[in-house]
Amino acid sequence: MPLLKRLPRALRSSQSWVALGVLAPIGMLVISGLLLLDLRRDAWERAEQTSRNLLQVVERDIARNVEVIDLSLRAVVDNLSASETAEASPKLRQLILFDRAATAKDLGTLLVINENGEITVDAGSLPPRNGSFADRGYFQVHKGRTNVGLFIGQPVVSRLTGERMLPFSRRIDKPDGSFGGIALGTLKLSYFNQLFERIGLGRDGAINLFLRDGTRIVRHPDGEADVGVSLAGTPNFERFVREGSGAFVGTSVRDGVERHYAFTQVGDLPLVLNVAFGTAEVEAQWRIKAFGIAAIVLALCGVTISLSLLFGRELRRRTEMHAEVARLSQTDALTGLGNRRRFEDAYKRAGMEASRTGKTLSLLVVDADHFKRYNDDYGHAIGDEVLKGLANCLGQSVTRPGDLVCRVGGEEFVLLLPNTDEAGALRIADEVHARVSRLAVAMAGIAPGTVTVSIGTASGASQAEELYARADAALYEAKVAGRNRTRSAPAETSERIGDRPIRFVEV
Repeated sequence: MPLLKRLPRALRSSQSWVALGVLAPIGMLVISGLLLLDLRRDAWERAEQTSRNLLQVVERDIARNVEVIDLSLRAVVDNLSASETAEASPKLRQLILFDRAATAKDLGTLLVINENGEITVDAGSLPPRNGSFADRGYFQVHKGRTNVGLFIGQPVVSRLTGERMLPFSRRIDKPDGSFGGIALGTLKLSYFNQLFERIGLGRDGAINLFLRDGTRIVRHPDGEADVGVSLAGTPNFERFVREGSGAFVGTSVRDGVERHYAFTQVGDLPLVLNVAFGTAEVEAQWRIKAFGIAAIVLALCGVTISLSLLFGRELRRRTEMHAEVARLSQTDALTGLGNRRRFEDAYKRAGMEASRTGKTLSLLVVDADHFKRYNDDYGHAIGDEVLKGLANCLGQSVTRPGDLVCRVGGEEFVLLLPNTDEAGALRIADEVHARVSRLAVAMAGIAPGTVTVSIGTASGASQAEELYARADAALYEAKVAGRNRTRSAPAETSERIGDRPIRFVEV
């Protein structure tokens, strides 16, 4: 209890502790929630950075390989216009046109195709293999248009090797500017799969390479059936083309899975590359951490709230017990009225207030007449019942909240009446006599009118601290005068008790 007394009043309240015990866990939950959101943001930032890095690496690798093929095709077109090439033998011409490009690891075929769609020079065979390519889309494009430059066609199955290829071609012009055929180089689609499979994408991740017209060149993983499929007009692809590069979260039209897409155009080529991660996998590690942290925080909050409630209950119980002890220390155990200690505290405060404000304070000292007879004739148990009855009568005689009735010893009682003059005190005394006259103790055969009391009253303001002595002297006069009556000390006296006899008024 000394520790509690040193605490501020607000912290001594059990409600304050319970409130703190609830608010603290709420604060912990809010802070934990903010931390979890920050962790989630970090997870997304890492995923986006990873996507950008992968895009950059893959885009550079593809651009470099396409550049190698394009350089080879340019060399073929340039060397065909040289007179030495036309005069060279087939073997030498093959070396002049293709140099060592045919030995590139992922290169499919390098061909020179004439205006009729027939192979005239084959980097992989001497004599050239037979085949007609006049119906191919890339052949028709160059035949119908000039200045196309490098053309990337739709993925096809090679008529020479049976493998899936991505064709790259350039137009060959005759000296008069007419169509003279094409230089064709192909890149195996297996190159893309080998490039992509080294990248860990997770269960729902994917890498896609598209032509700008929406044709899917390759999808990894499990994209064999997706080769050549057009996604033109779909929301995701339209955004790829419109924005050129960037990132967003969208739902795949292929399988309905929500993914985070990072995309870019491959150099200056009509190729669109994207790397996609399933959003569920982006947040998978975060969810594991979030569930773990949330479980721990909730458990701690539950413990904190429980301990706070228990502490609050214990503090409330101790506060109530302390208040009860304090109440009992100022309560008469027999009658339930205030005891002498309660009276002395209240009398001191009331006297100081009366002296400060000048308002009249009255005091009645009440004593049961011949009380010893009840104990001697009926026993102490009946004497106690008489005292309880007197206490009840006195308590019913006053009605104001500020009035106080106390038992100050044996059969003696006091009534402290703030803001009450002598006339008011005498009215209360009359009420006390009237109620006591109706007091009876049936179990002892004590009839109404048997029990009587003598009362001494005193009123004043400037010398309020002397009221008890004056009222007690008035009580003595009431006893001397024959009991069962009231004697009132003068309303004010300028000299202290004991300096000279006091005049008493009989009522």
